[in-house]
Amino acid sequence: MPTQPVDRPRNLRLTLLGVMLAMLLAMLDNTIVGTAMPTIVGDLGGLEHISWVVTAYTLATAASTPVWGKFGDLYGRKVVFLASIVVFLAGSVLSGAARSMPELIGFRALQGLGAGGIAGLAFALIGSLVSPRERGRYQGMTASVMAIGTIGGPLLGGFVTGHLGWRWAFYLNLPLGLVALVWCHVMLRLPAARVKARIDWLGIALMTVTIIAVVLAATWAGTTYAWGSWQIAALAAVTAVGLAAFVASQRRAAEPVLPPRVFGPRNFRLASVMVFASGAAMFGATLYLPLFQQSVQGASATSSGLLLLPMMLPIVVVSQIAGKVMSRTGKYKVFPVLGAGLLTLGMLLLSTMDTGTSRTLTGVFMALVGSGLGFLMQMTTTIAQNSVEMRDMGVASAGVTLFRTIGGSLGVAVFGSLFTRALQGRRPTDTGYLASAADGTQQIFLLAAVVCAIAFIAALAVREVPLRGPGAPAQRAPGRPAVSPHA
Repeated sequence: MPTQPVDRPRNLRLTLLGVMLAMLLAMLDNTIVGTAMPTIVGDLGGLEHISWVVTAYTLATAASTPVWGKFGDLYGRKVVFLASIVVFLAGSVLSGAARSMPELIGFRALQGLGAGGIAGLAFALIGSLVSPRERGRYQGMTASVMAIGTIGGPLLGGFVTGHLGWRWAFYLNLPLGLVALVWCHVMLRLPAARVKARIDWLGIALMTVTIIAVVLAATWAGTTYAWGSWQIAALAAVTAVGLAAFVASQRRAAEPVLPPRVFGPRNFRLASVMVFASGAAMFGATLYLPLFQQSVQGASATSSGLLLLPMMLPIVVVSQIAGKVMSRTGKYKVFPVLGAGLLTLGMLLLSTMDTGTSRTLTGVFMALVGSGLGFLMQMTTTIAQNSVEMRDMGVASAGVTLFRTIGGSLGVAVFGSLFTRALQGRRPTDTGYLASAADGTQQIFLLAAVVCAIAFIAALAVREVPLRGPGAPAQRAPGRPAVSPHA
């Protein structure tokens, strides 16, 4: 049976535009909603539940991503991807019509459920249409989506909330989502899968419980509950037991939701380490750099999205350059090594910032971080996808997305604890507030540098396996027959 990507459409960039629109839809949502939250609370009340508006979305996204990926491998990535867009749009419309905070939280969970499929399956679709050797030519598209979502979200959220009302922060998803839905339905040419397989419901249940425990612990630790509290200890115990039970179930399942064979290739494991570290670094940087610039350097909060330009623009430019070189030469190991090295250096320099650091110098440090992410982030996905068979493209892509999400969640939790501890007992009007905020920022980026150094070591250990070109068969695990989800 064939194991190579399906025939590539004549105008691949035009075809992938619909996938990019769906990705942008999911990325914009969180940043837009974050800007609208004060207005939402003022209308619906429920200030004590405000964190759950974000937590419910994050939990549903993280827990559902591998499931969507597996279903895509079994039943066809196109139809499952379209289904995830429909779920996301349904959650958006219902969130916009919410009449109370509990309703909004529930509908946000539905939104997050759809976002999990969009995030994981988008990269799997790209992997189905484009061979790893050629994939670098299209890295700039995904990097641009990430930059637009990060920078444009807060600006668009502020405009929409101020002129149209907070409900349009959700209704705005409808026209963009419908365009993406129709575009992907018409343009994506992937044969429907005809696979008869028993769904691994036990594995799905165990994986969901484990992921929820991890994300809740990361969200609550150091903020809602102390790190040493019984609540966090209980979540840690649930995580450990759930993970052990999940691994055992995957070894016995006929069609496991996260097949152990995916983790067999060395490069996939190393890519997972790198994406986990880069996720922690990126989420931490996008959250705490604007906070430092606003609280210590006096930048305006209304331009919070623009404050990240020195970091986001290099991501787009560097990702495009590295992708084109990779496609031309077939060589890629140098890019994650260079990326993790620049990321570590950038984080170390950011950890030296104090009350006297200028915005220009901060921008230079941010550019180093952005360049590192540009070299690293898309390459790790390509390395992971090149390590597995075509039949596992969905779970591999979803796994990488999951590791990035968990890395970001844990990173933000630990970084938040460091920052909170540095500011403990301080008020913005206190004499030493700025120095304490700078000290907390230094601790955050010093720890981030250590995490990025681990990614650098992992990058050095990557084996430069030749990238598959058009028509080349996918790698197969020893002793396993070649199977295509589209055969």
